[in-house]
Amino acid sequence: MDLQAVAAIHAFALKVLQVFAMLFAFGLVLLVLYVVYLYLSDVSQTKQAIRRNFPVLGRFRYQFEHLGEFFRQYFFALDREEMPFNRAQRSWVYRAAKNVDSTLAFGSTRPLNQPGDILFLNHPFPTLAKDAVPPREVTVGEGAARIPYTTRAIFNISGMSFGALSVPAVTALSRGADRAGIWMNTGEGGLSSHHLSGGCDIVFQIGTAKYGVRDDDGNLSDEKLRQVAAYKQVRMFELKLSQGAKPGKGGILPGIKVTEEIAQVRGIPVGVDSISPNGHPEFRDVDGLLDMIGHIREVTGKPTGFKCVIGTSNWLHELCESIQRRGVESAPDFITIDSADGGSGAAPQSLMDYMGLPLNRSLPLVVDLLSQYGLRDRIKIICAGKLLTPSMVAWALAMGADFINCGRGFMFALGCIQAMQCNKNTCPTGVTTHNPDLQQGLDPMDKAERVYNYARNMEYEVGTIAHSCGVPEPRMLCRSHVEVINERGVPVPLSDLVPDVQPKSVIASDRGIQ
Repeated sequence: MDLQAVAAIHAFALKVLQVFAMLFAFGLVLLVLYVVYLYLSDVSQTKQAIRRNFPVLGRFRYQFEHLGEFFRQYFFALDREEMPFNRAQRSWVYRAAKNVDSTLAFGSTRPLNQPGDILFLNHPFPTLAKDAVPPREVTVGEGAARIPYTTRAIFNISGMSFGALSVPAVTALSRGADRAGIWMNTGEGGLSSHHLSGGCDIVFQIGTAKYGVRDDDGNLSDEKLRQVAAYKQVRMFELKLSQGAKPGKGGILPGIKVTEEIAQVRGIPVGVDSISPNGHPEFRDVDGLLDMIGHIREVTGKPTGFKCVIGTSNWLHELCESIQRRGVESAPDFITIDSADGGSGAAPQSLMDYMGLPLNRSLPLVVDLLSQYGLRDRIKIICAGKLLTPSMVAWALAMGADFINCGRGFMFALGCIQAMQCNKNTCPTGVTTHNPDLQQGLDPMDKAERVYNYARNMEYEVGTIAHSCGVPEPRMLCRSHVEVINERGVPVPLSDLVPDVQPKSVIASDRGIQ
């Protein structure tokens, strides 16, 4: 290379350095001006004492508070100490959804002395592989609905509405559910083409706002009920009284998530907060509830039940007594019990943290009450609430549930990282946002495979627990197969804590009512 070329390169390099130096100096000046602006802004505002007392530096406090939601789960929390779901729970779902090895080494990290935790009792002669059978079929609405619904599925997708979930998320759930042979609950946001796109069985939920089946005045429309029921995929109708995250308050969908398509499906204005009433104005007692259920079942011809969080229980006695007076054909075909710690959507913290009974109390309460009134065979029990691992699903079956619903477990299968952004339209994984830039990261075809894997591996693992307990299929699990750790850290039989009850005559005086 000649000297002239070297000189040219040297000159060019100097110019580049000069440009970068000028850009750096310009950027530094802008940074200083920006810091001065922040300083003046902070010392002059009166809303935040930290920023006023420590201008500029005080802003980091709020940034760290926000970033802590994301970094805590990766760097600081232990495997089993996070809420609402710890790393061990999430990791099992991720492995199941990806269909990778779920075995562990060197022993469990789960302590075996925490009050309330459960243990299953292994049998000395477990079920052999040749004797294992699939879960038995259960028929809902037999003898009451014109078109009853029969399924083997034990683990299904809980109510998460289109609006709360994104288009690709709903599409992936529908496709994965169809392949797994499980149902998908629409949530209260109505039935969209995305629910139907995968071909899975659908449970249509009717919330207090009647989205998807409302007339122009917001009342329940028989014509629209018939239109929804005309889809063969729609197998059952669920009347929602309350939900786990917010018992006593209706659904909340922020206006930023009410897109044109969502507004069309729900029958509401675009961009306006979608706030459901906190109750159904059509009925205010158990007889009105039974009338509404009977009406929906008659119009649609399909099994109809209701969903609620259990709180006070006297009304359940009144419900059963009313059914006995009317006849068992008037009973709801199923009851979905949501736990107080359920819920994937937006909710006031006062209700999310303190309202309603958890499932470990409400599930046996309802199962036993129906058994006392001789209605257990007539009314099927569906339950939901943080049941996203095999042990909890097996526990629910042993406690008496016919079906288990799960929402957040399937969100994890879709790629959710528990970023706690569900109500802000900023979900980084595209599961609960309608921002196209964020949605593009969620491939419906790939995630549908993960939904299928999660459901299939769940059934397999629950079956493994059942076989270890000595029964050939999961629905044969019962309370005698489970022990619960008491306050002294000692396991005691679940059947002693919550004994099975036999049908008997129960009258008002049994409840101390004069």
